Amino acid sequence: MKSIFIAYDQAHHEHIIEALDKSGCRGFTSFGTVQGRGSVKGEPHYGSHAWPSLASAIITIVEDSKVEQVLARLRALDEEKPRLGLRAFVWTVEQTL
Repeated sequence: MKSIFIAYDQAHHEHIIEALDKSGCRGFTSFGTVQGRGSVKGEPHYGSHAWPSLASAIITIVEDSKVEQVLARLRALDEEKPRLGLRAFVWTVEQTL
């Protein structure tokens, strides 16, 4: 099993859920509103007067075989609107309950 942590501009939320649905990933946890900025060239998402946009985050645990399909859908979404910001990180899941 793998976990995929996805941080994204709130404008992507429905598209992220759709990407998970189309990839057969039912379970996820959404962190709602989060703040941050990209490590390379992303604009800050602080919800402030100067930087009004906010981000969201989702983590999902999926079978290894689904990871590439999810990442491909997310990559396509990011390439379609690169200025919004979207990043995904994959970790190995040691155990589940």
